[in-house]
Amino acid sequence: MPTVINGDVALQYEVDGPAHGEPVALVEGLGYGKWMWRWQREALSDAYRVIVPDNRGTGDSDAPDGPYTIRDMAADLEAVLADIGVDRAHVVGASMGGMIAQRYALEYDRAATLSLLCTTPGGPDAVPVPEETLDRMFAVPEDADERETIRHRMAPAVSDAFYEECPDLLERIVDWRLEMDASEAARAAQGAAVQAFDASDELGGLETPTLLLHGTADRVVPVENTRLLAEALPNARLELLEGGHHLCFIESASWVNDHLLHFLSGRPLEAV
Repeated sequence: MPTVINGDVALQYEVDGPAHGEPVALVEGLGYGKWMWRWQREALSDAYRVIVPDNRGTGDSDAPDGPYTIRDMAADLEAVLADIGVDRAHVVGASMGGMIAQRYALEYDRAATLSLLCTTPGGPDAVPVPEETLDRMFAVPEDADERETIRHRMAPAVSDAFYEECPDLLERIVDWRLEMDASEAARAAQGAAVQAFDASDELGGLETPTLLLHGTADRVVPVENTRLLAEALPNARLELLEGGHHLCFIESASWVNDHLLHFLSGRPLEAV
């Protein structure tokens, strides 16, 4: 797997799709490994050059001591794209990855478009993670093993029916998470970056064409946050998935993929 060094942090990434395709960078959420993008990679890689880095602390990238910052991880993305030799790229981020994408577009000049999924601008007006979700994510039963802990923590991010209707997929996701996700320490270091993130006062000057996708039933990052993004960003398109949950890019992958493909194909890099 290709690796690039940013400062003293080694970052691992993968590249799919045709070498001549327009580059699309997929940026992971808090603690999640590259597995989270498998549905979007499949949909995009026929036509696009798909770049999937592991955030610091995740997968095969280094996990330096925390806390991290969103600015750190935006600089990591810049190092990856520079290493590949990409001049312009569509940047797609979900949850924490959407925060990284915002900071990246504000500080670097390679982002041709942004696609921000189930994320927030941060700041004083942002709606925080609900207390009941925090309780579920951190108050794990004492006798839970690794697999039970993952299932317990992930439940608020999907619909109530997901565990009953997709048991085989759930178990594969647990396998992938055990293999690729951040350690507890690295997850906490990324979490500190999320808690400190605030781009709310800077977004008004960001002219990058932006697609906003969010489920109205998101119990992790409430949908009001994407409405704040829509108000702040001058060139944003907002699409809401009625009843959709935080991991809409998994549960409602076809809906997300259709919107991504339409958005990306409608704004070729040479026209941006």
